[in-house]
Amino acid sequence: MKKSIAIQMDNIEKIDYEFDTSFLIGYEAQERDYDIFYYNPKDLFIKENTIQASGYYLELLLDEKNYFNFKSNKIIVKLEDFQFVFLRQDPPFDMNYITSTYILDLLPSSTIVVNDPTAVRNSTEKLFTFNFKEFMPPTLVTKDLKIIEEFLNKEEDIVTKPLYGNGGEGIHRFDKSNFNSKILEEYLHLPIMVQKFINEIEHGDRRIVFFDGEYFGSVARIPQEGNLKANFHAGGKASKTDLVYRDKEIIENLGPKLKEHNLFFVGIDIIGNYLTEVNVTSPTGLKQINALNNVKLEKDFWDKLEAKYNLVYL
Repeated sequence: MKKSIAIQMDNIEKIDYEFDTSFLIGYEAQERDYDIFYYNPKDLFIKENTIQASGYYLELLLDEKNYFNFKSNKIIVKLEDFQFVFLRQDPPFDMNYITSTYILDLLPSSTIVVNDPTAVRNSTEKLFTFNFKEFMPPTLVTKDLKIIEEFLNKEEDIVTKPLYGNGGEGIHRFDKSNFNSKILEEYLHLPIMVQKFINEIEHGDRRIVFFDGEYFGSVARIPQEGNLKANFHAGGKASKTDLVYRDKEIIENLGPKLKEHNLFFVGIDIIGNYLTEVNVTSPTGLKQINALNNVKLEKDFWDKLEAKYNLVYL
């Protein structure tokens, strides 16, 4: 089998070059002589009992204004012909997303999907955190406004989050003086997550990166003044950080579980002493960790991945 990878991701023309981790993973693959095939989730399909996709072979370039070239016209390929398929589109984690995991599940074992689609589907990012509830802040999941109001009365300062979004979208902070049920009604067609507000967010949250259950780096994301959201997509600023508060204890507890679930690339979020999210769909942060610590996590990623599957190329 020729050295080749396929990346299922959102439109490459619209990525944020400064932050995009999929680009970094792909570029390192290119440096290792893998051919790179790119396609959008809508172009994944089943035909003649094989998993196929319509997309392009790419060349990636370290130039923010010209970071890719198509090396082919749009063509159809069989994904079973690739060593790796990277599941990298952003949420929302809706039925389109779930359907793509079902389709990728049908690939033969000779093609490795990262992260494993069954594991991604079964590890809904915010709800998966309950597997480590001893590290969570007081948390509620409901679509009942009355229960949310009771929780607010007890905790006094809360944050509400849609379960299946990303990038900080739909996150709101309420106390007893500004609670607005009309804002929440937009999201209550599904249960939402409600957590006690953690004051340490003023110092940022910490994105901690795992490869195959092993800790490889972290970065603090500092929200803009007056902003609750620390996500890079929401304007958070990257800052160097050590392992602080309960980070080491959380890492020691999560790492084996992530490996057991075949979640190869994971980014967890911690605020102060509290684990707030386990990101398994398309985690980011590698470029910021690299820049702040003079490392190349994409090399560690590929070293770990090739070793895991005993891939040795002469």
